[in-house]
Amino acid sequence: MKRIFDIFISSIFIIISSPILLIIAILVYFKLGTPILFKQKRPGVNGQPFYIYKFRTMTDEKDNQGNLLPDEQRLTNFGQTLRKYSLDELPEIINVIKGEMSLVGPRPLRMKYLERYNERQFRRHEVKPGITGWAQINGRNQLSWEEKFELDVWYVDNRSFWLDFKILFITVIKVLKREGISAEGHATMPEFIGKNHNQQNM
Repeated sequence: MKRIFDIFISSIFIIISSPILLIIAILVYFKLGTPILFKQKRPGVNGQPFYIYKFRTMTDEKDNQGNLLPDEQRLTNFGQTLRKYSLDELPEIINVIKGEMSLVGPRPLRMKYLERYNERQFRRHEVKPGITGWAQINGRNQLSWEEKFELDVWYVDNRSFWLDFKILFITVIKVLKREGISAEGHATMPEFIGKNHNQQNM
């Protein structure tokens, strides 16, 4: 039922929002250049990798050594606006159609985080990652990593059709209010290190 719901809502969304998607794509092209879409490998169910799609929000500026500058320096005002209203995440609907993601579920994070989770935190990968989730409507990037993961695991244990519907409804309200977009002092969130990773590097 969840998969049917994902396909149904995603199809309607693409039809209704296609003019908006086209306008954003054109703006990204003229303000940031190509590629228009940002593609990155992320872990899905059971940690299996897939490529997530987003609208590009950052430049490719690098330092003298050829390393990308910090996110805060590469994030443009235009990109910040896209993030404020979560417009950069609209292309993830492609991942939902392909079955790699769901509308609701724990957010897909970096591949390198997989080895940093403890056993309980890894349980967030028992379900498909989502465009929005329980953690996103309960603090989003203003939460600590540990708080986020606890909310993700709670969702895994309590997921239902009606909970998904509630999360989607509240997500719309949160986006309009622009709540929880970034952690204090960061463009989004600081890197998750994990206690196990800290101990290995000591």
